[in-house]
Amino acid sequence: MLLDLITYLPDDILVKVDRAAMSASLETRAPLLDHQIVEFALRLPLGMKLRGREHKWALRQVLYRHVPREIVDRRKQGFGAPIGEWLRGPLRQWAEDLLAPSRLRDDGYLDAGSVRQTWSEHLSGRSDWHSRLWNILMFQAWKQREDNEIAACREHRIPA
Repeated sequence: MLLDLITYLPDDILVKVDRAAMSASLETRAPLLDHQIVEFALRLPLGMKLRGREHKWALRQVLYRHVPREIVDRRKQGFGAPIGEWLRGPLRQWAEDLLAPSRLRDDGYLDAGSVRQTWSEHLSGRSDWHSRLWNILMFQAWKQREDNEIAACREHRIPA
């Protein structure tokens, strides 16, 4: 709990929420991070936080009094970006350029046939390969940037 409080929350979750909210001109609040609530939660004995496999036991007991049980007990839902849809839509041309067969073959790092098959399956909607494709695209974009910087250095006779 303490590790989440000092690393994961401020360095990851809260940063993402803040950026997403600011991009939509929204102000967000995290009421359960009020210092008095956090201090209280840190003082609670483990048995009030965890009962068997049930996490946040004390919080759930309070919520059951005010919120329907089916809401309290439902599975977590993430809010990931719709990258798969973006790759089929507004990011398609960018991805096509980075995944061009000639580029993949010339670079020699990735199997062009396999990457193109994955891309084709994703575009057709037969499979959702957005995670795999995103990793490949990030590598290709990084490589393109590195290649451009090296070319610029050579053009100006600067050691790369």
